[in-house]
Amino acid sequence: MKISQRTKKRLGTSLIYFVLIVVAVVMIFPLYWTFVTAFKEPRDAFTFPPKYIPYLQFKPSLFAFKDIGLLPSAEGSGTHSATAILGTLRNSIVIAVGSTVVSVVLGSLAAYALWNFRFRRWKNKDIAFFILSQRMLPPIALVIPYFILYSRLHLLDTVLGMIIAHTVASAPFVVWIMKSFFNSIPKELIDSARIDGCSHFSALWRIVLPLSLPGLAATSVFTTIFSWNELLFAITLTFNKARTFPALVAGLTHGSAALWWDISAMLLISMVPVFLFTMLFQRYIVSGLTLGAIK
Repeated sequence: MKISQRTKKRLGTSLIYFVLIVVAVVMIFPLYWTFVTAFKEPRDAFTFPPKYIPYLQFKPSLFAFKDIGLLPSAEGSGTHSATAILGTLRNSIVIAVGSTVVSVVLGSLAAYALWNFRFRRWKNKDIAFFILSQRMLPPIALVIPYFILYSRLHLLDTVLGMIIAHTVASAPFVVWIMKSFFNSIPKELIDSARIDGCSHFSALWRIVLPLSLPGLAATSVFTTIFSWNELLFAITLTFNKARTFPALVAGLTHGSAALWWDISAMLLISMVPVFLFTMLFQRYIVSGLTLGAIK
């Protein structure tokens, strides 16, 4: 029996939707599991088979938020205090925003130079590849050199030291992304601005950057998320004063067991700033990704 073309098309569409639904479930389930675990008590977190549905399989509780010290508890102090949590959140925000601003500024200037100038001694593509190669270097290979250098420069356990480390890691990514956006801008606009008396910096500020605003927003979001989630530098270059939120979460263990309910509650808190930041710049992110895909 022959299958009509219309039936084949419907089967193909159904298969595509089925695959998309499976992928969506796989991607969303960890977020859902983190959310429900944050409102479980220890006896519900360790049960087998697991309890997935609140109110039907278990009664939601604020035990985890009390245990980490974010909410007052009748049993006394928890694993952390509200002051410690807010302090690490403040450090993470300052480091993420600071490294993002510095990375975007320096990366945009470097990308503009690679896009608009032709260097004689080294070819532009060789310089661009060298910059990208710095991103390929495993961060674990930099930990010991950073530690030795920072100890001599008195940058250990400082917010400035973390901003520098994150900027060095993020700048190559910014250069490559912004250069791809600059490539979509006609250079005749720069030539016209130069004829009208604009300097290169003025042309970058008044013409190139406004036209690349979606790319700037998308790059800023990705750079901020990287800095916000970074753990390796946080646990090796900070101890107390500049400790970030991921380092605080990584310490939520009791003996040889992980406090999954506390970790989930802390992860839930860490998702809120990133979610709000992403929603705020959602329009620019979509425009930037779409422009990159079309180009």
